[in-house]
Formats: sequence, structure tokens, C-alpha cells
Amino acid sequence: MLKPSIQLRIGQQLTMTPQLQQAIRLLQLSTLELQAEIQQNFENNPMLETVEDEAEVEAGEESASGDEGAEPVQETAVGNGEDNLAETSLADAQEPPAELPVDSTWEDIYDTPSPYGGAPEEGGRDLFENQSGAQESLREHLLWQMRLIPMSDTDRVIAMAIIDAIGDDGYLAEPLESIHANLAKDFDLELEFDEVEAVLHLVQRFDPVGSGARSLAECLSIQLQQLSADTPWLAEAKELVAEHLDLLAARNFKQLTRRMKLSESELHEVASLIQTLNPRPGSLISSRAPEYIVPDVTVSRVQGTWRVELNPDNAPRLRINPLYANMVKRADNSADNTYMRNQLQEARWFIKSLQSRNETLLRVATAIVEHQRGFLEYGPEAMKPLVLRDIAEQLEMHESTISRVTTHKYMYTPRGIFEFKYFFSSHVGTVDGGVCSATAIRAMIKTLITEENPAKPLSDSKIASLLVNKGINVARRTVAKYREAMTIPPSNERKRLT
Repeated sequence: MLKPSIQLRIGQQLTMTPQLQQAIRLLQLSTLELQAEIQQNFENNPMLETVEDEAEVEAGEESASGDEGAEPVQETAVGNGEDNLAETSLADAQEPPAELPVDSTWEDIYDTPSPYGGAPEEGGRDLFENQSGAQESLREHLLWQMRLIPMSDTDRVIAMAIIDAIGDDGYLAEPLESIHANLAKDFDLELEFDEVEAVLHLVQRFDPVGSGARSLAECLSIQLQQLSADTPWLAEAKELVAEHLDLLAARNFKQLTRRMKLSESELHEVASLIQTLNPRPGSLISSRAPEYIVPDVTVSRVQGTWRVELNPDNAPRLRINPLYANMVKRADNSADNTYMRNQLQEARWFIKSLQSRNETLLRVATAIVEHQRGFLEYGPEAMKPLVLRDIAEQLEMHESTISRVTTHKYMYTPRGIFEFKYFFSSHVGTVDGGVCSATAIRAMIKTLITEENPAKPLSDSKIASLLVNKGINVARRTVAKYREAMTIPPSNERKRLT
């Protein structure tokens, strides 16, 4: 029989405070998500304000010059050779105090332009200069052309039905017989199939030419028909597309030369003409809005040293509103004063979380640049193996923190813009007992394929043997996996006429 009893247990548990949860959440946000989060807090918290006037910036700096807080952290430098990280303010940065001074300003931490509020500074970049509205879809583009052409009401109904059945790639996604049957049923029209096909031929001449084609051969044939009659090799190209397109796709050039009675050089000219055509005409009209990548950090070489800096466009100048902050100093316990005190504390923690996020981001980026200096100087083939654990151990952070920092964060380098994750890769053993980065192996495979003889492309087995000769132990199936990851076709599909 169970009896009630009192027991004493000793245990430990980790409790995440709301402030810690906020800091972790900000850490994993992308640049665009962070800007949206900042804007939302700016609109909801009256204690936060942006600094728009330079005089206010200078006044804020003077008023906060005697306050304790985190030193400005904007950049770090990575030296050459075996030098460690250069001494920077980041190494000496102290943890932000739990209670930030009420007159602290964001520019005390980062001297950056404000993307929120006010007109853009003279010579500065407008925040919305790259923003564009919704793009015109292929359907809208075809319907616009249809309305410009005089036609009967019946033909217009047929044209609209055909345009509605065209996919994003430009091909007719529904059999023409089905379109004909649906039109006759839904609109109670007495239509001949030839009438529907005639309207289809009209739509196929719309821009982009070939939209509404039922097959690749028909799409290419329509585009060839629009070329001038005096185009060299036009007749041969029409014959090849109409009768031998399967042989061209299989790159069976010997069979093609024999059936078309052409030499290899002549067949090369015909194939070159066909390659000028667009096999996916719908791709010319994209309804997707362009997506812009805003780098979080920039890497540049200054006097032989790789310098890592935060992107100033990502950090708005925020500060505590001094007018509202002074109101909190009243001693009463009214509901309004309690609300203002809570908002002041949230604003302080938000600014502190932003500071912590940027400091962590800069530390991780600097550590990555230190490890992958060879990539910056010599290219992808010099990439070293790197995993999240390596950076976590170096910075004495948890591996999950490094994972959050490197997700959807981008680095601008002289070799292009790369996501932080790009610099992390597994490794493959070498003959001498060392390791080689998988990214470097992919770069080597791409280089070998680029330099191969187009008439005799390298097979996966041959590429594997060439890599073994370079001291890298890699199997044929591994080469095939890396090649497919780079969307490079197999050797039989890379064969071309020289």
C-alpha cells in the first residue's frame, strides 16, 4: 500500500533566462531577418531610437565617453606565416555590463550608417535602390501579346486556354487533345482540332519564340524557322532537329556524320547553330523576384595582412532615448513608470544582445580566415579540412553556437561571396598519411574536367587515377559523387566535336 512521504533530492538543471534566449535567437538570424527584428523592436519599444543627425552622434559620444562598456569592435587582422591573430580590441573586449548606461549610444560600439529613418546621406546608398516589384510572369507576358493581336472571340478563348496550360519552362504541360476536349465541353463550342492547333501555332510565335511547344524538337524547330533564310547551315540544322535529335543528345557523332553525309567540321558548325537556340524559352521570363545576398563580414588584404571587418550596412545606430530614460528616474511606482522601466531594461538587453552577436560573428569569421588563408591566397585547391569542432575548441565555445553563427551568414572575399558553411568540409586521406579537404578535391576534379580534351573526355576512373598520382586516395565512386554534386555530366555526355 502506497503512503505519502517527503523526500529531499539534490539536483542541478540549466535554466535559460529570457535574455539568454534572446541572444541565442539573434545569433542564428540571417542579415535580413536581423534587420526585420531590429525594425520590430524599434517600433515596439519607445526607449530605442536611431541617430540620424551627426551632431547627435558627437553629443552621444561625448556624454558616454566616461561610461564603462564594451570597447568598439569593428575589425580584426590575420597575419601571414605562422602569426597568430593580431592584437585587436576584440581580444581585449570586456563583457557588456548587465546595466548599460542610459545615455549609451550604438555608435559607441559600432560607427555605422543607419539604414532606418531619414533620407540617405549624400553619396550614400539608398536602402531601397535594389528593391523591385513583382516581376511579370510568362503567362502575363503571353496574354499581353494576345490582346494586341486582332482575333475572333472563339480564337481568343482558345488562346487563353493554351496559355494557361503552358508551364514555367515554356512547354505545353497538357496534351492539346485534352485542351480541345475541355473547350468543347466547358464552353459548348463546336471546335475542330485543327482550329485549336492553328491557334497553338500562333501562340508559339509569341515572345519568347517556342513557348507552347510540345517537345524539344518542336521548340527548336520553331526557333529555327524564325531565323533568316540566308543563315549558314540552317537547312542542315532543321534536318538534324527534325530527324536526328536523339543522336545529337547521345553525342553519337559518327552516326550523325554518316546519316547526314557531313564531315566532322561541318557537323560542328551545324551543332554550333543549334546551341544558339534556347531549349527552355520560359526561362527568359522569370516571375521570381531577384534575391540579394548581403555579406555579414568583409575580408580584404591590407599590406600583406588579411583584415576581417563587420559589414557596416548591417548594424543600425541605435541608442536609448535620453528623454524617456530620464523619466524613469522618478521615484513613484505608477503603472506608467513601471512600463517605462521595463521597456528601458528590454532596450538595454537588446542592445547588449546585438553587441554580443556581432562580437561572436567577428570572432568566428576571423578564426575561419586564419584557418583558410590558403584559400584566399591560392584558390579552392588550397582549402584545408575544417569542421565546426575545430573552431569551437579554438574559441572555447560550444559547437552548437558555431553552427548558429555559420548558418545563413556570408563573407565577402576577393574571390567572391561565400556562406560561412562553405569553408567547412570533410577530408580524404593522402598517400603520405595527411588529409585533403573535400572542397579542394572537388576543385581539382573541376580543373581536370576543364582542361580535358573535349573529343576524349576523362572518365571517373581516369580522374581517380590522376588524383591518386597526386597523392590523394580517392575511389571512382567518390569522384562520381563529387562530380554529380557539381552538376557536371558524365564523360559520354561531355563529348564534343573539336
